[in-house]
Amino acid sequence: MALEIKVLDYGDIELENSFLVLGHNCGRTARVPVYGFLILGGQYPVLVDTGYRSNEIMQVLGMRGMQFHENMIENQLAQHGLKLGDIRYILHTHLHIDHAGKDDLFPMNTTSVINRREMECSVSGLMHPQYPQADIKHLIDRLHTPQALRFLDLELSGPIEIIPGVVCEAANAHTEGSMNVIVETAEGTANICGDVIYNFQDQIIDPVRIPQHMEWQVTGNHAGSKRQEKAAIMKLLNNHRFLLPIHDIPAVVDHGQVIGRINGPTIPGPTTQSVPRRNWFPV
Repeated sequence: MALEIKVLDYGDIELENSFLVLGHNCGRTARVPVYGFLILGGQYPVLVDTGYRSNEIMQVLGMRGMQFHENMIENQLAQHGLKLGDIRYILHTHLHIDHAGKDDLFPMNTTSVINRREMECSVSGLMHPQYPQADIKHLIDRLHTPQALRFLDLELSGPIEIIPGVVCEAANAHTEGSMNVIVETAEGTANICGDVIYNFQDQIIDPVRIPQHMEWQVTGNHAGSKRQEKAAIMKLLNNHRFLLPIHDIPAVVDHGQVIGRINGPTIPGPTTQSVPRRNWFPV
């Protein structure tokens, strides 16, 4: 059976716009979604990211959380007939405040999978407010519970398959330990790319203040160099059919260019009869 990716809506956040795209619309407020992704059709149900803990916790970063009853992770999973305990693996693109806030709701026999370098960064004091105490302390508890936590060393090992058709690789962007999750679907590879890309329109489709041909704008929130960020984006665009960031709707890619967007509940969706064609639109 081919793997499917279901989009989970964890709510929205409001933040200063230049956080998303470097130096763009400084001082203006932007509202962006926070997505998780549920991978079905394989050996086990697999979840990518768990969203943020509460609306109040986003105030630590001067942001506003807008999470409502329907956005609660248990309600999002219930839409697909699943309970928290049905998830076998939680794969974390990284551990920032809006990505790893609900792991403590899952039983300890659900394994959280993290790139070890990301865990090291989360306890280093660098980018401190983005790694909340409650989230990280819970992961430390998992560290001392058999089967509750799995570390990957992706920078050294290269890509690692978690279940057939689902592979984790080092993102080499955003945070030092960020990872991408690659899913083999019937219509091509989909890459759940965390925060390597925040905004397709302003970074890639019509990159702000970039005169060079096919060179992309970086986010306003990255721990590495701009060159490193650009290379990571280029790698994504040149190796996958679908790109799924956490804070923008997914994109369809062809020959290194974004050719369409998917605004539907299932990825891929453009040509499957179960998803209306109106859920895919060209750019």
